[in-house]
Amino acid sequence: MHTGREHEEPGEHGPSGHGHDEHSGHRHHQQQSGHDHHERSDHHQQGGHDHQAHHEHGDHVAQFRRLFWIMLALAVPTVALSPAFGHLLGYAPPSGTAWIPAVLGVVIYAWGGRPFLTGAVSELRSRAPGMMLLIGMAITVAFLASAGATLGLLPHDLEFWWELALLVVIMLLGHWIEMRSLAQTSSALDSLASLLPDEAERVDHGGEIVTVAPGELTQGDIVVVRPGGRIPADGEIIDGRAHLDESMITGESAPVARGEGETVVAGTVATDSGLRVQITAVGEQTALAGIQRMVAEAQSTSTKVQRLADRAAGWLFWFALGAAVLTAVVWLALGSPDQALIRVITVLVIACPHALGLAIPLVVSISTERAARAGILVKDRLALERARTIDTVLFDKTGTLTKGEPAVQHVAGDDSDEVLRLAAAAEADSEHPLARAIVRAAEHLTLPPASGFSSEPAVGVRAQIDGQEVRVGGPALLTQLGADALPETVAWAERGHTVLHVSREGTVIGALALADEIRSESRQAVADLRAEGVRVVMITGDAEPVAQAVAEELGIDQVFAQVRPEHKNARVRQLQDEGRVVAMVGDGVNDAPALAQADVGIAIGAGTDVAAASAGVILAGDDPRSVLQVVRLSTASYRIMVQNLWWASGYNLIAVPLAAGVLAPIGFVMPMAVGALLMSASTVVVALNALRLRRVDLRA
Repeated sequence: MHTGREHEEPGEHGPSGHGHDEHSGHRHHQQQSGHDHHERSDHHQQGGHDHQAHHEHGDHVAQFRRLFWIMLALAVPTVALSPAFGHLLGYAPPSGTAWIPAVLGVVIYAWGGRPFLTGAVSELRSRAPGMMLLIGMAITVAFLASAGATLGLLPHDLEFWWELALLVVIMLLGHWIEMRSLAQTSSALDSLASLLPDEAERVDHGGEIVTVAPGELTQGDIVVVRPGGRIPADGEIIDGRAHLDESMITGESAPVARGEGETVVAGTVATDSGLRVQITAVGEQTALAGIQRMVAEAQSTSTKVQRLADRAAGWLFWFALGAAVLTAVVWLALGSPDQALIRVITVLVIACPHALGLAIPLVVSISTERAARAGILVKDRLALERARTIDTVLFDKTGTLTKGEPAVQHVAGDDSDEVLRLAAAAEADSEHPLARAIVRAAEHLTLPPASGFSSEPAVGVRAQIDGQEVRVGGPALLTQLGADALPETVAWAERGHTVLHVSREGTVIGALALADEIRSESRQAVADLRAEGVRVVMITGDAEPVAQAVAEELGIDQVFAQVRPEHKNARVRQLQDEGRVVAMVGDGVNDAPALAQADVGIAIGAGTDVAAASAGVILAGDDPRSVLQVVRLSTASYRIMVQNLWWASGYNLIAVPLAAGVLAPIGFVMPMAVGALLMSASTVVVALNALRLRRVDLRA
């Protein structure tokens, strides 16, 4: 736990590197971002409505499923007892049953066709012709022709009850499949909601443990998490250490060690040990609630490809209408009215854009779910769509490529373990970030007891260890001792490291070099991006030596150093002016202007701050390798979208002329039943192609 001393001690080691200053700023921004939650209550409520909409969507799935099976049961006798169908297969229906297809056909049209008819009316009123209008027009033409033939107003050959029944059943099946697929992809929301435990064990003021619902917890409450139990709300560990399964946040299956002072997220699992956690966020303020909002919002927005599909449906309406009129004119001139009506009906049936309607929404929905399960939260689908075109990734250094906290990099002295052991023992009572880093580095050593701890601002700390005075500090300590810096430390300082010397009884026995710790995954992230032909650039407020040292270690192509946060967007614009498509990767708060300026803004390490408003894509974890996953998901999604769009549109463009009878001169005329079956096959192909996205290996 941090104490008030932390505010007095930052200068105890003397001037620290920019890395430490930037870390403090990063922590401040994280705290500041917490206030944003209170300013977005309306947005939270909207997220709740989105989640409710998903449940309503599930009700619609059940309605379409029930309607499909009822219509299928009615369609079987309608088709089997239809004289026209019997003629195709060479049998005659039993006498006295000719009225059955007509009666059942009316029921099928009025009941089974109602969703399409109401949708068609809605499109007419909004003057936005689309899929429902085409479907409604097709079944209405088939119904009127069949009714006219049954009543003797039209030739008997135009009795299409069986084809009407097949058309309605096929359309209902397609809509059921589509809505079920969309509901399944929305299961990410339900699975996230189910991650919260049903009960939480709260420690009351008297120390008694009381079982309550997670919704009853408030900020400041202390809860007990048993081994194997789930964290009921976001918080900070105040007692215990455990390996947490954070896969629901980061997408990584390997448990992560968490101890006192570290934050934990609602829904994660303490796999091996118990913990005591002080609650810091509940309800809509938790990371889990934020993730749910992100997924819901992403699934409710549209992309340029989606809008293209919508426009294509509108174009197809006029294409089908024009083709139907032209077909009627040509067949009336060269054939008979009966042939003309049959061809017109077939054209309108074939033109139903069911596959086109399924082509894009299914891919987008699956990609959103696929991303969420990998710890990638797609806030703006257009950002995900653009990610495939990225040729430059601009990483913020602190908190992105590095952990944003100091770590011991080098130890100098005749006995490096002894130097580290004494330094850690002397620093054990300090809350300074550099002191905490030294103590962490010495976890594998047995520390001797220390007494008489004191700190001197801008100089360092001292303590009595084994009856001897041990001091740890920066350049001012050497001045007091009248000692020279160890030779090794010159190169460390040139690389921007913070250098601390260790003395025993007034004699310098060693030195430590500390620097912002580079994430273990950063090197692979940079290498993988460069292997894909992406230029990697780093931007930081650190001094040039510090920035160059990190860039050299990671193999980064270009560095922008000593850049203030408010000037980072200018560097993004500079790269864009060079003709580059830029993805900016930062913490989502102090990098907000740069994230907004970039072609794709990616906020990283947002597991407990998913409300980064300026980013289009938010990585719930802090693994920079996920940036390449975003690019791969974008590429795979776009490829499948385009394939589906071409298949769905191409099918209609080819099938409609065939239905109109362009090959009639050579003796081929497409039956309407064949057209309906081909339309259904097209829908199945599009759905299966979209489902391939589930098998894409984003880490390949």
